[in-house]
Amino acid sequence: MKYLVPLFIALSIGAQGQAIHFKSVLVDTHNDAVTACIEKKVSLDQDLSGVNQSDLKRFKEGGVDYQLFSIWCDGSKQNPYAWAMREMDTIDAVAARNPDKMIVAKSWKQIQQALKEGKLVAQYGVEGGHMIEDDINKLDTFYKRGVRYMTLTWNNSPSWASSHADEKDPKYTGHKGLTNFGKDIIKRMNKLGIIVDISHVGEATFWDAIHTTTKPVIASHSNAYSICPVSRNLKDDQIKAVGKNGGVIDLNFFSGFVDSNFNRKNNTFRNAHRAEIDSLIATGIQSEYVMGIITNKYKKESDAIKPDIELLMKHFDHIVKLIGIDHVGLGSDFDGIDSAPLQLKTVLDYPEFTKAMIKRGYKDADIAKVLGGNFLRVYRINNPN
Repeated sequence: MKYLVPLFIALSIGAQGQAIHFKSVLVDTHNDAVTACIEKKVSLDQDLSGVNQSDLKRFKEGGVDYQLFSIWCDGSKQNPYAWAMREMDTIDAVAARNPDKMIVAKSWKQIQQALKEGKLVAQYGVEGGHMIEDDINKLDTFYKRGVRYMTLTWNNSPSWASSHADEKDPKYTGHKGLTNFGKDIIKRMNKLGIIVDISHVGEATFWDAIHTTTKPVIASHSNAYSICPVSRNLKDDQIKAVGKNGGVIDLNFFSGFVDSNFNRKNNTFRNAHRAEIDSLIATGIQSEYVMGIITNKYKKESDAIKPDIELLMKHFDHIVKLIGIDHVGLGSDFDGIDSAPLQLKTVLDYPEFTKAMIKRGYKDADIAKVLGGNFLRVYRINNPN
């Protein structure tokens, strides 16, 4: 009988996890599927099993109710604003073909109606302030299109804000933090209802943003620096500042931001396949998606260096301990990453995160907050209409 007890507990957690998971509104604040679809010349409403980590059908099956799609290009692309328009056009077209399954929601009423009808709520998060091309009026167009947050910087820096990558680069000669124009951008975002996203920003920009915004912020896809000390993660004083601001930190599933040992192991993996990687990059595929191809091809090798979900939960526990359960959410970075914890390979695996919370003794109401309630609170403060 004693050997049956662990099995019974596992089955009980599984059943409870399924119940609370699919009863809650699950919001993911960061998914790069639109860029991945364009790169791979596929569509989100196709069956993309084995191609992407996400597709329209699997969002439903994984319990995702509300997805903020990343609108992104790196700093080298010409005409980033036009690229942003193209990416939004791509998702708009998917929604137009599937009106019974998905809506690009632009009001709280539309969000509520879509959730009631079981449709996927789609909105946009612009990943990098360079995409407004130093034109503050482009924020108004973004908002009208359905953009509900903007990451102030990607790894590159626009003229008005410094990124985490540039702030640590001794060769960077630009302004550190926000310029006066950068502060004006935050004020316009607050007025419009575009949430300020502080993932990717440098520390100087972070503190300037926290001191400028009058609304709660999000970190759309970041973890805890004290668990994994990379500049994309948030230090404890930053985490506390987000909590004081009333914001939410949405956990990133990327192995390199979860496991402090991953980058070393991943470099060994990459070096073993360097010639093939370089050959694929030479064809014009963006490097982030080249690594997805390589990890899928050499699955056994890539799985061997991935962390366990328990390490991601250490980030979760640490943030909760510092600022409470009301300030944590999910920002997977699916389809923008080539490695995630073993149990979180695709959007189908979100219930595994819910089960991990149950194992830690979190109550249903707190689990619902993390899955989506916390973001919805921040959304409503930024967007009362």
